[in-house]
Amino acid sequence: MVAALVVAALLLGAVVGVLVNRAAGRFPWPPDAAVRDLLGPGPVAVRPPLLEVGTALLAALTALRFDLSWELPAFLFLAGAGVLLAVVDLRHRLLPNRAVLPSLAAGTALLLLPALADGAWSAMLRAVLGAVVLFAVFLALALVSPGGLGMGDVKLAALLGLYLGWLGWTAVLLGALAGFVVQAVVALGLLAARRVGLRAELPFGPAMLAGAVLAIGWTALLP
Repeated sequence: MVAALVVAALLLGAVVGVLVNRAAGRFPWPPDAAVRDLLGPGPVAVRPPLLEVGTALLAALTALRFDLSWELPAFLFLAGAGVLLAVVDLRHRLLPNRAVLPSLAAGTALLLLPALADGAWSAMLRAVLGAVVLFAVFLALALVSPGGLGMGDVKLAALLGLYLGWLGWTAVLLGALAGFVVQAVVALGLLAARRVGLRAELPFGPAMLAGAVLAIGWTALLP
């Protein structure tokens, strides 16, 4: 059963990777663009098959983490949405509302499935509070240091807080802190390789997403 689930997740992730690559390759998206126009054949953001393979592996790891549970669809959605947001932010240094806000709404709806099926209303409440807390913390940081964080990062914090809050307050704390650690490590690596200068501004969204991935994986090891 586990092997079949992982294989299914790999295939699903590969398909999602293809669609994400196409959508990211067409950014910025015209206001009147139909979904089929964004996902149909055309330019891509990253030369295949890097993004497709990476998304497939992330989906497989997500399936291993959550097994055949009501939580799995929500976290598979986060994996696909996270890859899209990371690629767009890396290419354009922007986390668009048209991706972040629908992802927040969809994530809330998908987490209602395990809340209804398993009666996990305390986890659902904690998820909502996690979203509010991380949104407030990152908003305060953005107001204190406007050059360090943008409003896209603040809204992404709400999305990640939703999922991390579902897993627990330890996950919220670990995920938030891990994002800053990842960003610092990447910045130091790029500086050492002379790829950027001291005044370079790096997109923070990918580091936030990576930190959330680390926290989600780490919580699987906690009792």
